Amino acid sequence: MSSLDPSITSRPVLIRNPTVDDIPAILALHRRCFPEVDKARVAWGEKHLRSHLNLFPEGQFLAERDGTLLGVASSLIVSLGRDPLRKHTYDGITDTGFFYNHDPQGDTLYGADIYVDPDARKLGIGAALYDARRALCRSLNLRRILAGVSLQNYDDHAPRLTPDAYIRQARDGKIVEPLLAFQLKQGFVVRGIMPDYLPDHRSHDHAAMMEWIHPGYQSREEDGKRVRVACVQYQMRKVGDFDEFAKQVRYFVETAGEDYGAEFVLFPEFLSVQLLSTLEPLGSREGIRRLADYTPRFIALMSDLAREQGLYLIAGSHPVLQPDGRLENTSMIFKPDGTHVSQPKLHITPSEKTWWGISGGDSLIVLQTPKAKIGVLICYDVEFPETARYLADQGVEILFVPYCTDNRQGYLRVSLCAAARAIENQIYVATAGVIGNLPDVPAMDIHYGRAAVFTPSDFEFARDGIQAEADPNVETMLITDLDISNLYRSRLQGSVTPLTDRRRDLFEFHHKLSNETIVANSQLGQL
Repeated sequence: MSSLDPSITSRPVLIRNPTVDDIPAILALHRRCFPEVDKARVAWGEKHLRSHLNLFPEGQFLAERDGTLLGVASSLIVSLGRDPLRKHTYDGITDTGFFYNHDPQGDTLYGADIYVDPDARKLGIGAALYDARRALCRSLNLRRILAGVSLQNYDDHAPRLTPDAYIRQARDGKIVEPLLAFQLKQGFVVRGIMPDYLPDHRSHDHAAMMEWIHPGYQSREEDGKRVRVACVQYQMRKVGDFDEFAKQVRYFVETAGEDYGAEFVLFPEFLSVQLLSTLEPLGSREGIRRLADYTPRFIALMSDLAREQGLYLIAGSHPVLQPDGRLENTSMIFKPDGTHVSQPKLHITPSEKTWWGISGGDSLIVLQTPKAKIGVLICYDVEFPETARYLADQGVEILFVPYCTDNRQGYLRVSLCAAARAIENQIYVATAGVIGNLPDVPAMDIHYGRAAVFTPSDFEFARDGIQAEADPNVETMLITDLDISNLYRSRLQGSVTPLTDRRRDLFEFHHKLSNETIVANSQLGQL
């Protein structure tokens, strides 16, 4: 029996944006609509709704009649460009429901959830909420609305139909699938199947990906998504104190930002080891631990430079002391507001273990920035294909590789593997290594380096799959523009398409990362 006042069906529907005061009513309606939410799915909680209102209040809608809440629609903006079928999961695209990856400069309004009071269905509430979404899409000049639709009745047909066959029959009306039918009525079209989208036994974890194209969309300049990257080929040489080190680093960052408009600056691995030349000669293990004492000053310097220049600064790497006494070789990624996240090196070379006692980390960071999604692999890490494959599966478009190699053989190992990672994952890989020497610092005697940016090897990109390359063993800075759109054109129409041609029926990818994280541009904090 309906719990609603019967007269409410004749009153006009009001669509509005919610406030914090509406959260208790929204949570109550959510529980009413989803009384048996699958435990594997993250249901909305107060912290999720507060995050939605903080990040994108205009994208959240309530439907009410005479003050009675009847429906809710939640959405965020993401950047999908010309590849809306980029493989993703519900948790991934919504950042586990918190919307931290909401991108105001994106091109796609993503429908995260919509629900209507069970007693108010077939009263036009859902249609009114979709009208509001379409109006928002038009007002913001977004390319599309995208939403994943759970296949509620697929379990009944799974023994005889594949998900694709089931979708075709449901689309043609041969199978009853209410949510899909509603979306089709709203002008959406089926774009494909997303496997492992959301844990749901009814749909076997599959979802139909539905798209509504904004007919009045006007292309914007940023659709080209050009990103300017600077890779510093840094010369190791003796310095007198920290201030002299800071002066050299500042020169490159200011030149990259002020003179060339770089948006990302990459320094080499073990950049800070130059500071050991300011100390009396020490044993290798004692020296590296003394170097870790510089961590606060190193962070302060890089934070100030990133903030002053308004760019993303991948500060090479620096040894960081862990609470349990271990040392990790860590790359810190500073954003324009001065905050940072830390990416530890996972694979430790024999010399790092022997000379310095460095330990490997166990997490991979993916950072969403306004222009591109980025990740970092430190030197040896890029020689292991699974690390880059994991990052590519999380949507990384530019992979930064700071390295430190002493001879040409080591340089070739890193650079050839970086080129391979670019080809097999259809991403950009930017590299930067040290040159020069530090005679009194163990394990840092000589270096060989050549900064380069590698691309997939196809028509959209430069000859030989090398976007740009510096002269070897000369202190310099390599600057180049990367067009993110070219990545998606090659993934859709390339001579080869390794990302989509993978034999998932033969090979599965598993990981045991302890803290794999997608960090939103708005969520970064100093770690």
